[in-house]
Amino acid sequence: MKYKLSGSGSAHSFLIFIFTFILSGIANAQDITARLEDYAARFSEERAYLHYDKSSYVPGETIWFKAYLLTELVAATESKNFYVDWIDDKGNILQHTTAPLVDGLTNGQFDIPAGYKGQYIAVKAYTSWMLNFDSSIIYRKAINVLNSDSLKAPRKITIKPVLEFFPEGGDAIAGINGKIAFKARDQWGRPVKIKGRITASDGKLVDSLSVQHDGMGYISLKPKPGTTYTAKWKDEQNVEHTTSLPDIKSTGAGLQVAISAGRRDFKVMLSEDLSAKLDSVYVVGTMFNHPVFNIAKSAKGDIAGIVPTANLPYGILTITVFDKGWQPLAERITYIDNNAPYIFKPEMEVQRWGLSYRARDEIKITVPENIASSLSVSVTDLSIDADTSENILSTLMLTSDLKGKVHNPAYYFTAPSDMKQQQLDLVMLTNGWRRINWQQVVSGKQPAILYPKDTSYLTLSGTVQGAVPGAIGDNSFATMILTQKKADNKFVLMPLKRDGSFNDPSIILFDTAQIYYQFQDKNLKGLTMSFMPNKLRVPPVGSSFSDMLWPDTTGNWRHLLLAGEFNNNVEKSKYKELETVTVKAKAQSVVEKMDEKYASGLFSGGDAIQFDVINDPFGKVGDIFSYLQGKVAGLQITGQGSGAQLSWRGGAPQLYVDEMPTDADMVSGININDVAYIKAFRPPFMGGFNGANGAIAIYTRRGDDVQRDPSKGIPSSKVYGYTAIREFYSPKYLSTEIPPGADRDVRTTLYWNPNIIVDPRTKHVVLTFNNNDVTDAFRVVIEGMTADGKLAHLEEKME
Repeated sequence: MKYKLSGSGSAHSFLIFIFTFILSGIANAQDITARLEDYAARFSEERAYLHYDKSSYVPGETIWFKAYLLTELVAATESKNFYVDWIDDKGNILQHTTAPLVDGLTNGQFDIPAGYKGQYIAVKAYTSWMLNFDSSIIYRKAINVLNSDSLKAPRKITIKPVLEFFPEGGDAIAGINGKIAFKARDQWGRPVKIKGRITASDGKLVDSLSVQHDGMGYISLKPKPGTTYTAKWKDEQNVEHTTSLPDIKSTGAGLQVAISAGRRDFKVMLSEDLSAKLDSVYVVGTMFNHPVFNIAKSAKGDIAGIVPTANLPYGILTITVFDKGWQPLAERITYIDNNAPYIFKPEMEVQRWGLSYRARDEIKITVPENIASSLSVSVTDLSIDADTSENILSTLMLTSDLKGKVHNPAYYFTAPSDMKQQQLDLVMLTNGWRRINWQQVVSGKQPAILYPKDTSYLTLSGTVQGAVPGAIGDNSFATMILTQKKADNKFVLMPLKRDGSFNDPSIILFDTAQIYYQFQDKNLKGLTMSFMPNKLRVPPVGSSFSDMLWPDTTGNWRHLLLAGEFNNNVEKSKYKELETVTVKAKAQSVVEKMDEKYASGLFSGGDAIQFDVINDPFGKVGDIFSYLQGKVAGLQITGQGSGAQLSWRGGAPQLYVDEMPTDADMVSGININDVAYIKAFRPPFMGGFNGANGAIAIYTRRGDDVQRDPSKGIPSSKVYGYTAIREFYSPKYLSTEIPPGADRDVRTTLYWNPNIIVDPRTKHVVLTFNNNDVTDAFRVVIEGMTADGKLAHLEEKME
């Protein structure tokens, strides 16, 4: 067997050389191997994890996050867009956000509504590609939201325990001795302690129920034909329950897997009729859908084997038993705990202790890797609640490949031991599922892909609608104007392809943009444009978003009080009157303010006649040329619309729209209601070419100007790009004293930075933050990923 990782595990390449214990000719098995490899190459799944600045919030606060994505063992670099649905505790989407992925990384934020009354915010995060597979691989998490009700007496909570049984290998077969694992949990997925017994239908005692770890355990059972089995058990409140074990099958295969250091021992047991019917069976091992081993065994003797695991990567090894017709008979998963080569360990050193409120603190983070790493770092008040049950390691290395909830998965990645390996095997026994559709693989059929990978960013792109074949030539263009709030207008001359598509990959769209467009070719006038037609529509929210979080908030009172004070301070600051400021400088005129807002470079100032079109009562009718008629001395305008001709001192002035050169045809199509400001530069104009006869610069309105009339003007579309990404605000104090009359600084997140890049040459970064007015100790959480997919988690306390 060879499962080789290039660079001794550092590059994490998935270079697989199939290892075979082939005891007889199995050309068909080799076909299955090839089909599996093809399946794995075509349908490699992506996994996501989100690191948050803290684990609970109050209404009105912002949830800050960074997303990490892997495919197999490396960063998921193909998908470019990441989607997050923020869902209330009733299953309604509050907001759908989109963020650009760069090398499997992105970040963003969500503002919890100030009036939110729910107990938690559910997070559903995914790429378009992830929607093609089982919904269990989509990232889900419930984030605790504290509100004033949390300070009241806790409501009565009714726990509803559930007991489930899972035969090892998939089925309990009559006459075959095997494990039947069990898991006792409540409606929130938390483990429940139980005790009880198993009895047969004839009333005889079979075994006792004894929990071994987190509500899980197993019994050994050799079922009898025609017999049923029942569990009678009591929960923690001493309430009696009865649960039936799975039905006993008369024919089939049992599969046992034993865990030892550096190996997995397996044993296959066939029912008598199946053993007589079959001459051989196949045993196949897969990891991340890739074939790892392929064994042919005679069905007439002992069917057992040893799988060496030293050269395997981390992750779930799936062992499947097939009959000679490649129909699956039994399946078992086991976790390969080869995590160390895929984990890097940052080190944190406190370089400056402020030793007082509002003081400056410094920490140095060292990363002992020879490749660049990206980190996210949060610093919070140590006295508030923290969820340490899961992290980047437990999610991307374990739970993202399992179906069902795993309680406290981070436990298995803290101080690993043989005992924890056995406990983790209980998780495997109670959370296994068949992720490969073997019928499709055997038949060579490929699964239907409804959601292709987003391999392009949200750029200024789209298609022309309604064009007849041949109407769009090789030199067809459209002029576009992008208007956005708090951003300069952008003029674009967009080339059109013969099929009507267009794309400018240099223009990545954030937030909301109003895009005005006009075709240069007269034969295309009247057609429309569809922007980003392939952008993913918000998929159905799905189920399982209720009862996600244990409703007890005991121990969160300090967090709630500090956050409540912080939000009160924010509200007060909205209504504070600004202190009187004496202005000694000469006040700017309206057109001077407009020139400062709109004009730039050689277009600002200058010898020009200026027009405030927004506030001009005569600027609401006619077109731009009609508006300028008679307003500029020496400027002559003849004709109307696209046929207008301009002359100034014997020649035509150069026309500009938002400081981009254009012509009379384009200007004639701009509604005067879309114009904010016009400057007529007297000849000569030195700000551009052909300025000997002056220039006329037309500035269209921006997103924060007066509302346009959508029924008039050149055609336009409202386009939604990426959700705007804000920067976390962390104040820098020059004094540790609180100014008289100032509010206390009671931030519970003191520092958040999702984009820390550690250069492999220096191997360290120094981070600085200021304390608030109430915190005496800090919790620092560092998570990250290297360019080749190694993961890191570190939590330190500064006390």
